[in-house]
Amino acid sequence: MVGSRKLSNEEVEALLGGLEADKKKPSAATFDPNEVREFKFGSEDLSLLGDYYALRLINEKIARYVRSVFLPMLRVLPRISSFPPEVKSFDEYTSDCDNFASVTNSRIEELRGNCLLVIQSPFISHLTNSYYGGSKVQSLFENQGEFTATENRIIEIITDGMLSSMEAAWKDLVDSKFDIQSREENIQLISFVDGDDTVIVCSFMVQMPQHDPVSFDIVYPLQTLKPISSQLRSRVQNEYAVDDRTWKERLQNAVLSVPLVLSAELGRPRTSLGKLWRSKVGDTFMMAAPENVLIKVAGQSVFKADVGKVGPNAAVSMKNRVRSSEKKDG
Repeated sequence: MVGSRKLSNEEVEALLGGLEADKKKPSAATFDPNEVREFKFGSEDLSLLGDYYALRLINEKIARYVRSVFLPMLRVLPRISSFPPEVKSFDEYTSDCDNFASVTNSRIEELRGNCLLVIQSPFISHLTNSYYGGSKVQSLFENQGEFTATENRIIEIITDGMLSSMEAAWKDLVDSKFDIQSREENIQLISFVDGDDTVIVCSFMVQMPQHDPVSFDIVYPLQTLKPISSQLRSRVQNEYAVDDRTWKERLQNAVLSVPLVLSAELGRPRTSLGKLWRSKVGDTFMMAAPENVLIKVAGQSVFKADVGKVGPNAAVSMKNRVRSSEKKDG
């Protein structure tokens, strides 16, 4: 899989710092309890965020759902894969992005926050060319820094479809609605969060036959997802699951189709062991005729019934259900 992601400044510095450390070969560091370290209040310790496992599952669902959004335009089913969520400052994210891109700012009212949908300009160009039958190589914006009216229409179509896919993917965790607030063509002009604020970046790669991979990102402010961080770290998502009546009906039909063996208890005659031992064919045991016959299932009394006949067959007629107190007495 060919990747188009760039290393951040901090990642490059970490690599260079590791190489220099190998050259210097410093001695083992000692812990100084009196050492004073600077701390910036409001900064986030990324290790405390944990693994947003549920967010990964949501991203996988988004990757599956948006295929149907791109299929009518690309005329081929693209392969879409999601990267693990990354936590970084908004300035770090914007420094790694191309300024010219489709940026849609949406409001998530249920979470009292916003999210960004960032689609790279080469992807918009490819979608437009494929949809209207143009060349799949030539760019429509080689000599300009803004999208054409045709490209803006394509952006409206796919962003509406992608936001609907995001709503469907988030529905199992939070039943949310993504309302578009604004659209921009330069990510530096978007009014989203402060540059120092922490954001969670969910990146997706779209692979198509005979074309270079393209990408799009979904960016959430950390403060937006913090109220549901415990749910995002959970591996179970069923609190807000959709009420699937079809599944319930099938389960009910399956349960109601379970075969049961009924037994009719006519009575409980008593005798001694000696008489039973001396009994032979033709002997009779006296038994008082009960007012009602008990119908049992798996040894449990369920109904009271009368003994009768239907044609040549013996039968019982259900009268009423046995109460729980009568079951205990029996």
